[in-house]
Amino acid sequence: MRTHNIALSIAAAGVALLLGGCGTIGNVGSAAGETAITIVDDRGETISLAAPAEKVVALEWNTAENLVALGVMPVGVADVDGYGTWVKAERLDDSVTDVGKRGEPSIDSIAGLAPDLVVTTTDLPQSAIAQIEVFAPVLVVRGADASNAIGQMEKNLNAIATATGTETKAVALLDRFGAKITEGKAAIDAAGLAGRAFFISDAWVSNGQVSIRPYARGSLLSDITERLGLKNAWTGEGDKDYGLGSTDVEGLTVLGDVDFLYVATEGMDPYRNELAGNAVWTSLPAVQAGKVHRLADGIWMFGGPSSMNGYIDAVVAALSA
Repeated sequence: MRTHNIALSIAAAGVALLLGGCGTIGNVGSAAGETAITIVDDRGETISLAAPAEKVVALEWNTAENLVALGVMPVGVADVDGYGTWVKAERLDDSVTDVGKRGEPSIDSIAGLAPDLVVTTTDLPQSAIAQIEVFAPVLVVRGADASNAIGQMEKNLNAIATATGTETKAVALLDRFGAKITEGKAAIDAAGLAGRAFFISDAWVSNGQVSIRPYARGSLLSDITERLGLKNAWTGEGDKDYGLGSTDVEGLTVLGDVDFLYVATEGMDPYRNELAGNAVWTSLPAVQAGKVHRLADGIWMFGGPSSMNGYIDAVVAALSA
């Protein structure tokens, strides 16, 4: 187990607390007036900081979203333009440097920012993580866990909050998320929608073919939608991390009378565009009944509490219309 000891120049008051459990976190000896932090991340690696990190680079959009929500504007983010398209819940400001692609960031760009901390997920190749660890500590959170999707989302937020000394803000964010689920469920109940079957997906076009990605049970979107009192009609299995399945338009014929929810963004809507004249698509019960609902743009499907609050609002609005 590697330990990174990074001397940071900022002072912080209070004691680092573990919220929601992300390994062992506690105080370590440091310079006068500073509070040191030790975190065991989702790799089982120990990250030691002399004080809460201020200059942070985020290499996945969910980690960037959580930083902004916690009041820590990252100095660098992978694919800033893509973030701006897909993540409307927490905006980046113009000071943020683009450090390359998600999954393939520019190591030189990250190093040039001299970050106190780099935050990424287990989706980033270990080879890239090792290169970054030469000059900065790297906190790695699991991108998702289909056995506990909501719990992993909360755990990731809490780990980032601990590393940045923003635990109180994390508590407030999670309280708001819990309240949003309660409010959403009450709205679903009041509209007489409890127990209704839903299907949630996204889709894209490659070589003229439409690929459809169902969000199976265990995905973050499915788990939240079921907490609202609805029932996922897709019985196919998803992957062990994100709970995502795969199908084509013919595969949708197994769906009966469902509310068909989907996520799209500007210029990328195969359901409205490429499938508009497809006989299989137009014959589906949901299409014929007018129960196909495109959710609001800019809801990052793999985001933190801020994105999920927007998702809950979008589902309630779509089904109550």
